[in-house]
Amino acid sequence: MNEILAPIALSAALALSLGGCSSDLFDFLNQGRETQAQQPTATPAPTFAQPFDMNDVMFAQMMIPHHSQAVELAPLAEANTTTPAILDLAARIKGAQQPEIDTMKAWLAAAGAMMDGHGSHGMSMPGLVSDADMTSLEQATGVEFDALFLVHMIQHHEGAITMANDVLATTQNDDVRALATAIVAAQTAEIAEMSGLLGQ
Repeated sequence: MNEILAPIALSAALALSLGGCSSDLFDFLNQGRETQAQQPTATPAPTFAQPFDMNDVMFAQMMIPHHSQAVELAPLAEANTTTPAILDLAARIKGAQQPEIDTMKAWLAAAGAMMDGHGSHGMSMPGLVSDADMTSLEQATGVEFDALFLVHMIQHHEGAITMANDVLATTQNDDVRALATAIVAAQTAEIAEMSGLLGQ
């Protein structure tokens, strides 16, 4: 009797063991599939309906470092003044211009262009704050900083408006036209706001 039952018991134990292995293998394979499904997919590069001509590319190559300097000035305001109007203005400038930088970088990528060294010819861009004036801003605090910040930012905005109007006179690209028009409108309004803060 024991000789008959022994093979049956062995078979049952083997079936249970294999069943557990099969379950573990099934779980392992499912985990692999779930991991693959959770992996982020690459974000496709933006596409544009119209090509960018030489003037469009040069506008982006020059406006990116120009905007970048304005974005760099925002932390100076946070560090050197407690005036709410200046802090609010600096935050809005940074909040508006950083996305515009990202947009123009996408234009250059789509056009197969790079910065091409235009950033090294900074003084050819109207309105940029000079190194000496940047040092003065870094060292100033309180009311003195507020006045310097407003004076230099007005000049900086005027330079950006000049560059935007220049590209508006030549561009055939709707994306470039829309951004340049937005720059003119927003920065003209901010110049009026800053002039008011200066009492002009």
